[in-house]
Parts: sequence; C-alpha cells; structure tokens
Amino acid sequence: MTDTPVYRSRRAYLMALAAVLCWSTVASAFKLSLRYVSPLQLVTIAALTSTFLMAAVVSWRHKWGQVPGAWRRNRRWYLALGFCNPFLYYLVLFNAYDLLPAQQAQPLNYTWGILLALLSVPVLKQQLRRRDLLAALVCYSGVLVITSRGDLLGMHFDQPLGVALALFSTLIWCCYWLLNTRIGGSAEINLLLSFLCGLPWLAAALAVQGSWQWPPLAGWFGALYVGLFEMGIAFLLWQGAMTLCTDTARISNLIYLSPPLSLLFIALLVGEWIHMATIVGLFLIMLGVAIQQGMLRRLIDKLHF
Repeated sequence: MTDTPVYRSRRAYLMALAAVLCWSTVASAFKLSLRYVSPLQLVTIAALTSTFLMAAVVSWRHKWGQVPGAWRRNRRWYLALGFCNPFLYYLVLFNAYDLLPAQQAQPLNYTWGILLALLSVPVLKQQLRRRDLLAALVCYSGVLVITSRGDLLGMHFDQPLGVALALFSTLIWCCYWLLNTRIGGSAEINLLLSFLCGLPWLAAALAVQGSWQWPPLAGWFGALYVGLFEMGIAFLLWQGAMTLCTDTARISNLIYLSPPLSLLFIALLVGEWIHMATIVGLFLIMLGVAIQQGMLRRLIDKLHF
C-alpha cells in the first residue's frame, strides 16, 4: 500500500524540503525583482497572483461552499488580516529590501519568531520564560552584528531606515499571526479572504501614487514568482507536510536550512559578496530561535536558566 506511515513520512519530508527550497530563493527573487519594479508594483502583482492561486486551490478542493460562512463569522478579522498581509507587511518588507543588501534584510526578517514569543505574553497572556529572554538577547545581538557589519563599537548603520523597516516588518508579521489565532477553519480559505481584503488597500495606494509604469518582462517574471512561491506554493507545501507528518518537531527543524541556503542563493544569483559579519549574525539569530524553541534545553538547564 502507498498510504503507509513510512510513505506518508517520506512525502511529508519531501514537501517540507520543497517548501524550504522555495523560501530559500525568495530573498534573491525580491532583490532581483526590485531592479525592475517598485516595491508597490511588486507586492501588487504578487498579491494578485497569490489570490488567483488560492482561488484555484479552493476550487480544486471544492471548498467554495465554505467561503460565505467563513466570511460571515470572521469578516472583521479578515479586514484586519488583509491590511496586515499582503498590504502593509510586504510593502514594508520590499522597501527594506530596496534599501538594504539582501544578505542583511533576510536575516533581520528572520527574527520574527523571537518577537512573536515576546508579544504572546501581553496579547495571548502566555508566560514569559527565562529562555525567551535569553533567546531574545542572543537573537538581537546577531541583529546588531549584521547591521553594524561587525563594528559593534562604532555602531555605524549604512541604511538605518532600511534596518528599521526590516525590523518593523517582523512586528507586522507577528501581528498577522496573532490575529490568525482568532480564526479557525481552512488555511487556503483564510488566506484567500485576507488577500481579497488586502487588494483594495493596494489599489488605493496605486491611486495615491498616481502612475503605473508597465514593468519589463523580467519584472513581471519576478513578481509572478514571488506571488506563486513566497505567498502561495511554499505555504501549501508546508501545510501539507504538517498534515502528513508524524513528528512535527523534526519537520519544523528543516526550516533552519532556509537562512544558510538563502545566503548561498544571494551570493550566486544576486552576486552579493557575503560579509563575515552576516554569517556570524545569522548564526546568532538561528541560535536564539533554537533556544526559544527549546532545542537547547539541556544546555540551558545546565546553566540553571
């Protein structure tokens, strides 16, 4: 039989690895696409692409009958979600990528997991653990190493606005996921409705901008890639892997492959020389996230945290 535990486990790992591979390429895709389109154009085309993709998935899974009920129950939440993502989050993130080297913007954005744990204390009334504080200290020390390029004493930032936008994007992403905790049901329906609620905000921003310059073919290709893989296919692959797997922790740990793979793609595709401070800072960020998730629990226990 094909539906054996071993077969399901293999499928889960393959889907999770495919999702990680997709996420590892998007930082390069962001940077390459922004050579040809503005941040607002990029997020608009990508969001439209992802909306059509989610609509196709809802059709394929015969779930359109569930959409009206989901909207009636949670329309206020969908309106808030749509403002956060895709509108505000990706607009801020793409402007950060426009200002910063991809090797800086990508690790800074990766700190959202630590911020989510900290925000869960006042928002979800969860308990703040000592390892959360240690994780935040380690993680944000990595941020300082990256943004200062290793010059911690000089603390000179080449693009302070870009750094602020990259860190602000993590706050928006955390708010998005905290809002998501209020909604149950189908993930693809939730994503479809939140993106439909985000499109009017993007249309209004385009109207305020006042002009639309038709992007070159390379710009269209990049924006379509971002919409399909960053906002769509990777999410569906990861969701499928989580559904099939029997060991969620082992699958979740595969996400740690994404940042180093992303730096490799940035070097090969974008042509950025990877600074040693980026590697050290990324290691500290990943170490902080690992501490927060309890992967280093034995070490922390020995230190009596």
